[in-house]
Amino acid sequence: MTWGKKSTPSQRCSLINKWADLIEANIDSLAKVESVDNGKPVWMARDVDIKDSIGCLRYYAGLADKIEGRTIEQEEGIKIAFTKAEPIGVCGQIIPWNYPIQMFMWKVAPALAAGNTIVLKPAEQTPLSALRLAELALEAGFPPGVLNVVNGTGAITGLAISRHMDIDKIAFTGSTVTGRKIMEAASKSNLKKVTLELGGKSPVVVFDNVDIDQTANWVCMAILFNHGQDCCAVSRLFVQETIKDKFFEVLKRKIEEIEIGDPAMETTFMGPLVSRQQQEKVKKYIQHGLEEGAVCLTGGVEKLSHLPEKFKDGFFVPPTVYTNCKKGMKIVDDEIFGPVLAVQTFKTEEEAVQLANDTAYGLGAGVFSQNASQCMRMVHALKAGTVWCNQYMVLSNAVPFGGMKQSGFGRELGIEGLKEYTQTKACAAFCDVQNPTHPHTRVSTQIRPATAGTVRNGVLH
Repeated sequence: MTWGKKSTPSQRCSLINKWADLIEANIDSLAKVESVDNGKPVWMARDVDIKDSIGCLRYYAGLADKIEGRTIEQEEGIKIAFTKAEPIGVCGQIIPWNYPIQMFMWKVAPALAAGNTIVLKPAEQTPLSALRLAELALEAGFPPGVLNVVNGTGAITGLAISRHMDIDKIAFTGSTVTGRKIMEAASKSNLKKVTLELGGKSPVVVFDNVDIDQTANWVCMAILFNHGQDCCAVSRLFVQETIKDKFFEVLKRKIEEIEIGDPAMETTFMGPLVSRQQQEKVKKYIQHGLEEGAVCLTGGVEKLSHLPEKFKDGFFVPPTVYTNCKKGMKIVDDEIFGPVLAVQTFKTEEEAVQLANDTAYGLGAGVFSQNASQCMRMVHALKAGTVWCNQYMVLSNAVPFGGMKQSGFGRELGIEGLKEYTQTKACAAFCDVQNPTHPHTRVSTQIRPATAGTVRNGVLH
């Protein structure tokens, strides 16, 4: 079922923009809900996640009336062919707990702009903001049944969506393990279309010609933003040997200046992780790093001792940086999804490429160099869906985002994200039906029923 066939593109554009207006009017209350649900600072939810989500809605509202097909040259005046992009139908969408509102919009906005209906499951850890967004969608005027939010666990509700015979597409953001299960369920049901944005173990390569202070700022943000609970978090850092001592010194200082504490405070950069389970998982990886021979530059669980007493039982994990890391260590190979950074050094550009690509994942990567040619060589060499140069995790709603290798397939954002929610229909038409001498007419008459007339010499009379 689609609502695209019962609404015009301009109507969809208007509704999506009205929804964006309502979200903007409720931004402060939504930010508090997001912070309570997820643990991120209120300012981060308000000024980054929700503002970007409003921009995402407006971007796709602008594309709703720009969905186009194309004509294909055939025989002038005789045959014509064209394509049209149609909505897929009912789209199942399963979103993660790290960016509940943002991931909601990355999936819902293009699907609605294309005219699909939606069954969306938020993560069981963070169900509240999705319900509030759905309320605002109804208030904006979306017909009941167009956007449906269904809460539940992944093992029950998520699996039911993946297996449902009347759901035509599934879009999922989450772990690679769960992505495999969704693909299996889709293949064993109705072969629904699938797009997956999965895990990452993103590398950043720092060459010795950089501004060390500025680059350390970027690295600090890239591993600690959202508490490291980001599929693109810089969890592997490669620093050229000639600057390692100075770079480590500056990075350590900047990380230790990060304020950890109450997410309601405007000065807090890191609040608690999303759950006790996630906290325990990250703490185990911190312990693995020590056991496997890495050197702790800063952090470690004991670093939390300075927190006020009221935070002692919270789900906090200190930013932790390990040096002397190598392939085979759990902190190098596994997606941790927390503020833990594994650092290695390299001598040459070729070695940096080999180290950076030595992972099963391929979601994001970063390069810091003042040599533009070197940056472009690295862009071509790194196997990742997005490569940032001299910045990191700076996203635009107009730029497609997605993974390579075991980080998934399909794209979100940009025009590519809209196309993921359409399917192409081709039309081939024969225009010159009154011309009895045309060879196509002569062939077609030979297969008509006898009751349609008499065929003599290949021509219908």
